[in-house]
Amino acid sequence: MTKIAFIGAGSLGFTRKLIRDALSFPLLRDATLTLMDIDAERLDYARRSAQRIVDEGGYPARIVATQDRAEALRGADFVLITILSHPLAVWRQDIEIPMRYGVDLNVGDTRGPAGIFRALRTIPVMLDIARDVQRLCPDAHVLNYTNPMAMLCRAIERESDVKLVGLCHSVQETSAMLARWIGVPIDEVTYTCAGINHQAWFLDFRWNGADAYPLVREAIATRDEVSDEEPVRNEMCLALGYYVTESSGHNSEYNWWFRKRPDLIDAYCLHGTGWNPGAHAYIVHEYEARETGWRSRLLRWFDEPLCLERGSEYASFIMNALRGGEPFQFNGNVANAGLIANLPDGACVEVPVWASKKGLEPVRVGALPASVAMLTRLNSEIEELAVEGALAGDPTMIYQAIANDPLTASVLSLREIRQMVNEMFAANRDHLPTFERFEA
Repeated sequence: MTKIAFIGAGSLGFTRKLIRDALSFPLLRDATLTLMDIDAERLDYARRSAQRIVDEGGYPARIVATQDRAEALRGADFVLITILSHPLAVWRQDIEIPMRYGVDLNVGDTRGPAGIFRALRTIPVMLDIARDVQRLCPDAHVLNYTNPMAMLCRAIERESDVKLVGLCHSVQETSAMLARWIGVPIDEVTYTCAGINHQAWFLDFRWNGADAYPLVREAIATRDEVSDEEPVRNEMCLALGYYVTESSGHNSEYNWWFRKRPDLIDAYCLHGTGWNPGAHAYIVHEYEARETGWRSRLLRWFDEPLCLERGSEYASFIMNALRGGEPFQFNGNVANAGLIANLPDGACVEVPVWASKKGLEPVRVGALPASVAMLTRLNSEIEELAVEGALAGDPTMIYQAIANDPLTASVLSLREIRQMVNEMFAANRDHLPTFERFEA
């Protein structure tokens, strides 16, 4: 019997999807699902939700709910991490302080000043989980969904030897979007996508074996509904030659081009942009809405018909493959051991990975094209420096990492960046246990 531990099971919508998907595989239908969260109310709702899936699906699975992380991890075969280490009142400052300096952020959970400070607070928690995994279930595969993906995975890879892969849904969602734009079934599409999380590039995109990029470019150039849906990513594709993962709202934060002036924000970031509007602090307002409405939404879910059809998240396919089911290829976040030649050695990169009974086998991609390698390498090197600063407790390294962030540097001087970073350290003083001083 397989044991799957959910650390951060209070991420209710996500936990429900992952449980539904996992139990749809015969090899996993009798699993023990151990749900762990520090919030007792959300944990109870997670338990009740999971039990409904088990009961209505007729699965022989067993549900265990606990606030004891050691109990959840002991003897686990798989560990799924979906935590939020600090509440909204803490991390909203990551977005609001930069805005006072003119750095207008949309989501801020991946990189840039907000993503880096989120990493500083979350890395110690993730390392505690990794140490517990090494002690209580050393053979388990850890599947991380928590952001900022690359920096958290890199810290764990540096400080432990757990079997880790980071998972994100931006690759499969973008490939499905491109297939929809050119009017072809997604199961007739193949691609190679590589880079870093939220900034991986479709190096190859094919329909029934033929290059489909001409069709993508034609759709961008001739159809208003396509150009309006992803204005940032579309312009990047036309300029750089390759389509990037993650939405226009996110991607407008990761470069120099779209958020440095109000007129550019209005032109590229406020209209369309797929699921993620590019407005300032979009994610803060989204989480505020979720926090005030999650109970009523969940109670409605209990009254609605239950769909048990498997979704497209990678985790269940990976677990099934590792237990001996059909091999599965996905895009995962792993250490760069010669996988992408022109990104830093050891950095967390997002590449194709094969899962099978043999384990996880990342695919060597080679070098990224020059047109996209420069921006990708810069962001990867910033993440490397930020992780080094987090582990060393060195605020100067954090300042230096943020000073090289493309959006921040396009708006502020070095002196202004130092002032902003010091203000962010002051606001986070109580949440950074690895730092002894709080000025860069």
